[in-house]
Amino acid sequence: MSKADRPEHPRSSERFNEEQATYAVRGADQPDLEKGVAAIREVLKTLPVRPGVYRMQDVRGDVLYVGKARALRNRVTNYTQVARLPKRLQRMVAQTRSMTIVTTRTEAEALLLEAQLIKRFRPAYNVLLRDDKSFPFILLREDHAFPRVQKHRGARRLKGQYFGPFASAGSVTRTLNALQKLFLLRSCSDSYFENRSRPCLLYQIKRCSAPCVGRISEHDYDELVDDAKNFLSGKSTGVQARLSKQMAEAAERQDYELAAVYRDRLRALTYIQGSQTVHAEGLGDADVFALACKAGTMSIQGFFIRGGQNWGHRAFFPAHTNDVPEAEVLSSFLVQFYEDMPPPKRILVDREVVDKEVLEEALSERAGRRVAIEVPKRGDRKKLLEQAQRNAEEALDRRLAETTTQGKILRELADTFELPDVPKRIEVYDNSHIMGTNATGAMIVAGPEGFRKNSYRKFNIKRPETNPGDDFAMMREVLERRFARLEKDDPDRQSGEWPDLILIDGGKGQLSAVCEVMEDAGVHDVPVVGVAKGPHHGREGREVFHFPGGREITLPPNSALLFYLQRLRDEAHRFAIGTHRAKRAKSLTTSTLDDVPGIGPSRKRALLMHFGTARAVKGAALEDLERAPGISRTMARQLYDYFHPAG
Repeated sequence: MSKADRPEHPRSSERFNEEQATYAVRGADQPDLEKGVAAIREVLKTLPVRPGVYRMQDVRGDVLYVGKARALRNRVTNYTQVARLPKRLQRMVAQTRSMTIVTTRTEAEALLLEAQLIKRFRPAYNVLLRDDKSFPFILLREDHAFPRVQKHRGARRLKGQYFGPFASAGSVTRTLNALQKLFLLRSCSDSYFENRSRPCLLYQIKRCSAPCVGRISEHDYDELVDDAKNFLSGKSTGVQARLSKQMAEAAERQDYELAAVYRDRLRALTYIQGSQTVHAEGLGDADVFALACKAGTMSIQGFFIRGGQNWGHRAFFPAHTNDVPEAEVLSSFLVQFYEDMPPPKRILVDREVVDKEVLEEALSERAGRRVAIEVPKRGDRKKLLEQAQRNAEEALDRRLAETTTQGKILRELADTFELPDVPKRIEVYDNSHIMGTNATGAMIVAGPEGFRKNSYRKFNIKRPETNPGDDFAMMREVLERRFARLEKDDPDRQSGEWPDLILIDGGKGQLSAVCEVMEDAGVHDVPVVGVAKGPHHGREGREVFHFPGGREITLPPNSALLFYLQRLRDEAHRFAIGTHRAKRAKSLTTSTLDDVPGIGPSRKRALLMHFGTARAVKGAALEDLERAPGISRTMARQLYDYFHPAG
């Protein structure tokens, strides 16, 4: 087994016994049950009776299934008794041509490694947590004298305390607004904080205490930070009592303006406490999961409770669940969900899960403390689970209705555009720029399940031969780079990353540019359609669809397919505009001084404070540069020569 294939778990990979090997039985490419069983029996000859993880692979080496076992030999032996296997696993065995084995010290370690490998390889026969959205957290930064509160996604590497997960960005935004109203904590960046000379608007509307200009002492700000931590940890009763006391003391001093401030903060806290409670009193930190199943589709509803407060809920729809028992689906979901998420002290589920003790041990090891999985039978916790079950059933009903409608639309799309089959991957491209500046291209992806936002891509237009503002050349560059990457990463088209349909926001010109690119790349089997606004595109929205060869069609104004295609085009436009605006905003914060060797942030700030603008620095005489604070004679000469190379 090569080093590149060796799994690396961030926490426990060093504990895995690297007794691993790949066994293969060469045979015909045609899947065959007997050849699959022969491949597995070849592995069994040297397989130990130890905990570990096994990967089943097809003739190309693609992973079909990842499983864990307390005793590898016993578990893998079951796959040779094909008569006892369900049809799903019989199909898997028929495709198996090799296996990879990794032994571990314990079954709990095997469970953690299994979750990591499932996420990495996304095998066709494993239950998959199909969700491309990362969960947001609230981060209370602790690397500054006046800690900052902010929304955070991704790896938790910054110094500070993380509170979450929140189910959605909206949940975080509402809680951040509450923190600003209640505790007046700053939310600005450190650079913005350091350069303030007077309070910003947030201070004027009583959402910040303005520590940047000394309107609050460090000690008093620390007290606000402690109150915010208590609030986020569910200890809001003490915060409420403290606010009440401060309001009463201000009223006794006849400082009625300050008393009114405390009163408003107290009202906001009372409102938030009421809106965030969901029968979770005394529950502390817990996640609640309930499963619903209908028509072969499963939905899992999750509630996230922290400190007795509801931090939102989200519905999940695991993939590859056909013929898999519900308890096994829920168990697979949990181990994959907590692969990237810190588990709380308590997890409430609506049914017993497979390998509960092993799952508790694995999650406890990951959290560094005891994690319990419970199935409540009575009381408030049972009511909370019933609420989650209702939400799971309602989410599943909506999903099935949307899937049915989506399926009809995609079949109509295939018929209208004369596609060979219903498209599973649709890519939509758009460009954005202002007079040729900050030019960007954007690609969005959609499929039967909706938008696949983790597959979106942005392209900075950077080739010197692409003229600024030339939309055709920009589209050509984007598609050339896209197909060059596809040909490099997946020449055999096995990954599912190749599009079944390409939509271009534009008319005949853009379509012609794309067709030239695909012709040069030797791609002749990917349909391309241009979406252009018609001659009367005011309120009618009568888009014209352009095909290679000159054919054009329009759709009825009340067509569901037209609305769907408009939604795809609008999403691409939204993503392209957002990418362009982000690039433009970044460019506004840069200056010509950024490119001068030896000029870092401190010297740049000193020069701008002394001369006022970067243009003034560029036009300054050598003597003036030498007089600037923090600029030596050598640096002044270097700076002058940079802007006057012929001098």
